[in-house]
Amino acid sequence: MTVRPLADRILVKREEASETVRGGIIIPDTAKEKPQEGVVIAVGPGRIDDQGKRVALELKKGDRILMGKYAGTEVKIDGEEHIIMREDDVLAVIE
Repeated sequence: MTVRPLADRILVKREEASETVRGGIIIPDTAKEKPQEGVVIAVGPGRIDDQGKRVALELKKGDRILMGKYAGTEVKIDGEEHIIMREDDVLAVIE
């Protein structure tokens, strides 16, 4: 299935959190926090400003981003968890 976000929204796949910490302790799934890093899978065409012109997004497909814990809306696409969020909810791009 192909998903194309609208306006200034992006489709993000969260990166999986590691299951162990430095001391070798294994963290169960129920105690894990949601990862705050993800990869941009698709971007919308951009928002329309007050003059009616389209403003392109700064993000592009493949960017690694840092996002808020509770940002966006979680959706399942082809059995995989994704998030649809606005570009404004992205905190930083990881380079």
